[in-house]
Amino acid sequence: MHKRVLKVLEFDKVKEQLLQHVSSSLGRELAEKLEPSNDFDEVVKRQEETDEAAKILRIKANIPLGGIFDVRPHMKRAVIGGMLSAQELMQVASTVHASRQIKRFVEEFAEEDESIPHLLSQVDQIVVLAELEEAIKKAVDDNGEVLDSASDTLRHLRNQHRAKESRVRERLESMIRSSSAQKMLSDAIVTIRNDRFVIPVKQEYRAHYGGIIHDQSSSGQTLFIEPQAIVELNNELSSIRIKEQQEIERILIMLSAKTAEYSSEMEGIVKVLANIDFMFAKARYGRTIKGSKPIMNQEGRISLVKARHPFIPIDDVVANDITLGKDYTAIVITGPNTGGKTVTIKTVGLCTIMAQAGLQIPALDGSEMAVFGSVFADIGDEQSIEQSLSTFSSHMVNIVDILDSLSFDSLVLFDELGAGTDPQEGAALAIAILDEVNRRGARVIATTHYPELKAYGYNREEVVNASVEFDVETLSPTYRLLIGVPGRSNAFEISKRLGLDERVIDTARSFVGADTHQVENMIAALEESKREAERELDEAHELLRNAERMHKDLQQQMMQYYEKKDTLYEKATKEAQSIIEKAKRESETVIHDLRKMQQEKHAEIKEHELIDAQKRLTEAAPKELKTKHPSIKKKEKHVFHPGDEVKVLSFDQKGILVEKVGGDAWQVQMGILKMKVDEKDLEFIKTPKMPETKVIASVKGKDFHVSPELDLRGERYENALIRVEKYIDDALLAGYPHVSIIHGKGTGALRQGVQEYLRNHRFVKHIRFGNQAEGGSGVTIAELK
Repeated sequence: MHKRVLKVLEFDKVKEQLLQHVSSSLGRELAEKLEPSNDFDEVVKRQEETDEAAKILRIKANIPLGGIFDVRPHMKRAVIGGMLSAQELMQVASTVHASRQIKRFVEEFAEEDESIPHLLSQVDQIVVLAELEEAIKKAVDDNGEVLDSASDTLRHLRNQHRAKESRVRERLESMIRSSSAQKMLSDAIVTIRNDRFVIPVKQEYRAHYGGIIHDQSSSGQTLFIEPQAIVELNNELSSIRIKEQQEIERILIMLSAKTAEYSSEMEGIVKVLANIDFMFAKARYGRTIKGSKPIMNQEGRISLVKARHPFIPIDDVVANDITLGKDYTAIVITGPNTGGKTVTIKTVGLCTIMAQAGLQIPALDGSEMAVFGSVFADIGDEQSIEQSLSTFSSHMVNIVDILDSLSFDSLVLFDELGAGTDPQEGAALAIAILDEVNRRGARVIATTHYPELKAYGYNREEVVNASVEFDVETLSPTYRLLIGVPGRSNAFEISKRLGLDERVIDTARSFVGADTHQVENMIAALEESKREAERELDEAHELLRNAERMHKDLQQQMMQYYEKKDTLYEKATKEAQSIIEKAKRESETVIHDLRKMQQEKHAEIKEHELIDAQKRLTEAAPKELKTKHPSIKKKEKHVFHPGDEVKVLSFDQKGILVEKVGGDAWQVQMGILKMKVDEKDLEFIKTPKMPETKVIASVKGKDFHVSPELDLRGERYENALIRVEKYIDDALLAGYPHVSIIHGKGTGALRQGVQEYLRNHRFVKHIRFGNQAEGGSGVTIAELK
């Protein structure tokens, strides 16, 4: 990838933001070297690695990456026989410990979610060096100090050192506590100079203590003297200190040699830790920009869903859908300056480079990006004073280089193509350059303010026009990209809004050709049509989503109803069979007793009467339900009438005929559903009789059909409860499994009264509020027995 393109598209700023998320110098090194790749398999692998790290961050929030150091310089010195310091050995042990922690963390996560193959592959390369870690930690603490437990000799020497030091301090303390010391000492303290214990003596009393002068104060009035009485003790202390240092060096040399034995393993550990740190830095950066993993392809297709420029705050940026490479290979964005054209092409270019670098892109899930062999960009003011080149000349130098290097798998971004020269010639050059890029099969996005290029997209199948929307009312761009609609000049509208005289504007319009007027009017109509189409599409999508939710809810309720119905029917059949069997056994017992009585007492009981009684009892037993879907039998054709009870053969369900809806079709009420059913699919069951009771008389004639819902909105409380009482009776007669009672939300009094009545009704099994598709808390659903 060309360095100049990376600079123009500000990929260096992306890396600066990425560096804020590394956990160690190892990850920082990889982040600083990050470059986009043009190898498809490599890009896919990078994206999968970042996605695995993002998955762990979503579930676990973090990963233990603390305590990692770049120990490669330490290992090199150890291998050639150098002695590592205690601090360096501590860093080696800390890195080994961190690698062990990360390995365990990833493996435990994989047991719950196995979809992290790249991370598992990384940690499989980690060799657990528990022996080396234990050896170092036994000798060196977390602060890089050698412990007494490093060796018996060191422990003995340090015990000696502490005892000897205590004796020296005691001798000096006795000196400074004497009565004469008060006037001879500058301060009654024991201090250290040149690793030897001394006391601060006034200049005029130097001869009193004798010994060695090690230092003096800045004024010269105080001398730091090692009294003659403790010189020998200090000498012994220094001797012990030297031996202690020699023992420490021996221990460090031994540990350095042991560390050198694991140099190759440590090199592998450092490499793995660097990769893991880098993977999680990319995942954290993706979370910061609310990025997503793009779907990668090799066909030059770009499909960005709500893409944003990563450097513009999320609350301020306008997200756009941008597609390229499927129905068209070139986009020409026209329109006035400061409308967001440059931001749009920079967004596409930067998202492409980020995707090929293995970073998530600032767009929604489902976005698709291509792996391009090269990306070229001519963006910004390239005027060069040193080379005496004008803006146009400098742009042309870049364009010449691009045309010399591009191929079919390139992405080319032109900003203000052909600008900086005569408009007519510039537009002609822009068209020629675009034709050349298209001829070579590359993908191209170009911005321009030349009106001649508005017709360019209409004359070539592989090119589409686009523009950035401008709000004339507010005199500001909306930054929304409109693909398929060329930009139009708003000079007259803006001038009018700013107060320019109408006469002047009309004069200006007269200088513009009729063709231009027609084109501008056409563009305005296109913009309005597109906005209207987008609004209607959003409304259609919302209606479709609501319908799908309602359909899903109804299907689920119907399935639950039929399953429960079959279960209850089977249960009832088995219970009835059990009761009859019990009755048969009891009857046989009675008959046996009667026969016994007949034989013993010669009772007047006839045998055929006993047999008939037993036969009647046997025939009373219900037969088991053999199948839930009995075969369809042909019956004599029946003339159907509204109100007839029928079976819908294709559903094997009962229903009530509501009305004929043309030809041989009927509207059938099955539970809460109304369906249009052909007469051939109906089987007559019966015509309901008209009992003379008051309740049933209320549903005679055309009112026989009962609605599956009752609307009480606007009713007074007492009238509403009377209507509910009558409605439940009607619904029970109609055989409804459940009904909807609409009471609205309001103050809640009506809702409370209705639900209280339903809870106490002996034929109401269960009540609940409606779901979102049914009306929410403004509707109560009553399940009937």
